[in-house]
Amino acid sequence: MLPGWVFDEVDRAHMSEALAEAEKAGLRDEIPVGAVVVHDGVIIAREGNRRRESADPCAHAEILALREAGRVVGDWRLSRCTLYVTLEPCAMCTAACRQARLDLVVWGADDPEGGACGTMLDLAEDPRLGPPLAHRGGLCADASRELLQRFFAKQRGSS
Repeated sequence: MLPGWVFDEVDRAHMSEALAEAEKAGLRDEIPVGAVVVHDGVIIAREGNRRRESADPCAHAEILALREAGRVVGDWRLSRCTLYVTLEPCAMCTAACRQARLDLVVWGADDPEGGACGTMLDLAEDPRLGPPLAHRGGLCADASRELLQRFFAKQRGSS
């Protein structure tokens, strides 16, 4: 995880928007993960997890936001785009970010159980997959982690 000074106020503002999407996902009884895609400084896509709602195992916030960004840009190549996501991307999402040719991925909380940007796996840097994916973690990590902890505590309490 990188120290807080690595991120600027623009990064924090974009992550705040991703956190808002995570909150909305939690209200829909989805795991509270949110993502926004920024193109040339403007948010062009925003989404939260929708796996339960859509009965789609691939409906992670990152995948949904990348799909929308592709529609907005009119291309599957999302160069000049940065993805802000509240939880370190899993293997599927990291691979999708590499395929999309994102300039950068910034995440909040590390995911020790499935993070693929260095925590559990390092698919972001694996040279066998082509050029590496630029990534930075730890932005608003406490807020991201707290959302997840509250959600899972509630889930355990209701079972």
